[in-house]
Amino acid sequence: VLYQSLVNVGQRWYSFGWESQLLETGFLAIWLVPVFSIKPLPVNTPTSKVVIYGYRWLLFRIMLGAGLIKIRGDACWHDLTCMNYHYETQPVPNPLSWFLHHLPSHWHQMEVMGNHVVELVLPWLLLVPHRTITAVGGSAQILFQIIIIISGNFSFLNWLTIIPAIFCFDDGYMSVLFSNVTRTVTHVTDKVSRQHRERPKRYQRAVLNGMIGALLAFLSIPVVQNLLSSSQQMNTSFDSFRLVNTYGAFGSITKERTEVVLEGTSALNLEEKGIQWQEYEFKCKPGRVDRRPCLISPYHYRLDWLMWFAAFQTYQHNPWFISLVGKLLEGDHGVRGLIAFDPFINSTKPPTFIRAQHYQYQYTSFESPHYWNRKYLRPYMPPVSLSHLRSYREQNRWFRKVKPLEMSSLFRTISFPKVDFMVGGLIFVLIILFLKLFSREMDMYYESSFGNAESQIKKLLATAEPLDEPKEKVE
Repeated sequence: VLYQSLVNVGQRWYSFGWESQLLETGFLAIWLVPVFSIKPLPVNTPTSKVVIYGYRWLLFRIMLGAGLIKIRGDACWHDLTCMNYHYETQPVPNPLSWFLHHLPSHWHQMEVMGNHVVELVLPWLLLVPHRTITAVGGSAQILFQIIIIISGNFSFLNWLTIIPAIFCFDDGYMSVLFSNVTRTVTHVTDKVSRQHRERPKRYQRAVLNGMIGALLAFLSIPVVQNLLSSSQQMNTSFDSFRLVNTYGAFGSITKERTEVVLEGTSALNLEEKGIQWQEYEFKCKPGRVDRRPCLISPYHYRLDWLMWFAAFQTYQHNPWFISLVGKLLEGDHGVRGLIAFDPFINSTKPPTFIRAQHYQYQYTSFESPHYWNRKYLRPYMPPVSLSHLRSYREQNRWFRKVKPLEMSSLFRTISFPKVDFMVGGLIFVLIILFLKLFSREMDMYYESSFGNAESQIKKLLATAEPLDEPKEKVE
C-alpha cells in the first residue's frame, strides 16, 4: 500500500514498467505465506498453488509481452540488426556494454534470434503442468535475465523478473539449496500435515485461494486482450491497484545516441565576451568522453533515465527538466545531491545562467583512450536565469501555496471508478471480510488441534535422521 502511494504520487518519476511489476509481485507475495502463523514451517499450510501459478502467469506475460512488442515494432527485430545498436543506445550502459558493442555482426544476429526464442517460444513451457518442462522453462528465463544484468544497467527489472521464475521449481529441485536439518524438518512437517488433511482449515484455504484465483482471472481479461491486439500497449495497467499488468520493452531501438548536456556560467551578462560555460556531470549517464560507463544495477538513478528520454524530445515536453534547471539556479542542495559534479559547488553563489546543449555520442574504437566520441548537434534549451523562469513558474503555479480542501469540496472531487475496478475491488473486500470472519475460529482451531501436532513434530524430529535428499516430492 505504501509503495502504491509512492508510484501514484511519483508520476513521471515512477512511470517505469518495473514499478507496476513490483506491485504485482508484492501482491502475490501477500498470499504466499500462512495468514495466521509466523512460523517458517507451520503445520498443514502448504504453499498456495494459486500463488505458484500466479507467479508463473506473471513471468509468462512479462516475457511474451516483451517478445510480441518487438516483432510488432521496429523492423530491425525482423532483419536481426537491433543488437548492432542496442549496447550503444541503451539508457544507461555499463562497462561491459562497450565491449559487447564491438562483437561481430553475425554474433549480434544470433543474439536477436536467441532473444526471439526466449521471449516467444520458451514462455509457453511455464504453463505446461510437468515439473521437468516447467523447470527447463524457468532455468532458461533466469539465465536470460542474468545475461541482461551483465550487459547493461536496467535498474532492478531483471533481478525482479528472476523472482517469479523461482516458482518453476518444486521442493525436489530447491532442496539442494538448504541444509540437511532444514530438509529433515520440512519432511517431518509435511508428514504430520498429511495426517491433518481433513481439518476445516483445508476448506477455508480452498475458498480463499478460489477468491484470489477469481480476482487474478478477472483482472487478466484486458491483459490478454492487449496481448492479442495488433496495437499492443506495453507497461500498462488496467486497474487502479496495478494488480495484473501488461509488460514489454524495447519495441523500438534508437539507432543513434543523443545526450543533453547542462552547462552553467557565473557571467552577469550574456553579451560579455569570453563567457566560460562549465558542464554538470550526472552520476551515470554519459557526459565526459573519458569517463568509464558506470555499474549501478540493481540501483536506479531515475534522473539519469529521464535525461535519456528527454534527449528524444524538447524541453517544452518535459516540465520537470525546466524545474531541474530552476533548482540548480537556486543552488538547491537536494537537487545537487542527484548529480555527480556541480561546477559551482564551491562557489559562494549558484550560476546566473544555465543552458542545455544537444550532442551525439558514439563508442570509440579499441585504439582510443576514451570511451566516447561526441559531436555537437544544436542548442537544446537557450540560456535562462531565475528571472526568465519566474513567469513560467507563475503560469504553472509552482511553489504556490494551496489552501486545504474543505470536506464539502473534497466530496465533490470524488469520481466513480470504472466498472471493472468496482468488481475487482469488491472481490478484494470479500477476501478481507472472509479473513475477519474466520479469525476467531482459526485461533480456536490452532489451540485445540495444532498443539498436539506440534508436540508430534518434536517427537518425530527427536528420532529422525538427517535426509540427504527429500524422500517425497513436496509442492
